[in-house]
Amino acid sequence: MKIRVIELPLDFGASRRGSDMGPSAIRLAGLKEALTDGGHESEECFPGIPVPAQEFLTEGDSSAKYLAPIAAACGELAQRVEQALDEGRFPLILGGDHSIAIGSLSGLGAAYRKRGQRWGVLWVDAHGDFNTPETSPSGNIHGMVLAAACGYGRKELTALHGDFVKLETTNVALAGVRDLDRKEKDLMRRAGLRVFTMTEVDRLGIAQTAREITAFFKARVDRLHVSVDMDALDPMIAPGVGIPLTGGFSYREVLLLSEELAASGLLGSVEVVEVNPVLDVRNQTARMAVEIISRLLGGTIY
Repeated sequence: MKIRVIELPLDFGASRRGSDMGPSAIRLAGLKEALTDGGHESEECFPGIPVPAQEFLTEGDSSAKYLAPIAAACGELAQRVEQALDEGRFPLILGGDHSIAIGSLSGLGAAYRKRGQRWGVLWVDAHGDFNTPETSPSGNIHGMVLAAACGYGRKELTALHGDFVKLETTNVALAGVRDLDRKEKDLMRRAGLRVFTMTEVDRLGIAQTAREITAFFKARVDRLHVSVDMDALDPMIAPGVGIPLTGGFSYREVLLLSEELAASGLLGSVEVVEVNPVLDVRNQTARMAVEIISRLLGGTIY
């Protein structure tokens, strides 16, 4: 597979700094070697997407902090993601906090719209990221991007890279969820999202959960984008994230899910975000990110 690695070292969308170093940490954890060992051709997208120093910016509207610089950087990311698909490459997108996903999803939405293909998103995350400025308690944009891709929220985000709804809510599933804001939960229910909470994962078991997720998408879409926020994992195995929450996916659970998704034949792009080296322990979370990427791209033990 020809993989194009696209990095956006942006951490304006979260309260904690440090995830801007996530792409570098993932590379240092052996990403290129893992891709080569998997039989893939990889190319990095240079020059990098420029991100101004946050210390020299003002947050602006407190209900959507740093909206302008996030929209500018994500607009560039959207162009690069769309171009990668147009050129027959598999986009592997590294962040940064999850606010970068509005760029990824906008670029994918534009590319698949031109092709007339149905596409969907599996959002692997402890959080729903389905807030709007009106529902968000924090005003942090990393908690708004999935909603924005589905047409909810500020025009600067919903109309990024084209004024159309990028993603149909009927083609979205979330896995690993264990922390939702009250108004966000109400909006998700109205939107009709399929949500696999950690409680449901525990009840079904990871093998059945993985089967239900793949069946959900096979019935609906031609191509699938998987967006992995590393806080979906339990902090015992992924401590270097912005918002660590106990009770997340175990090591084996997340790798089994990744292998089942790879075997579905649907994957067209992957995104990994929220590795924060400032909070990590000996680059443990970044190494876990590389392992997840490897399995999503078809790697197996035997």
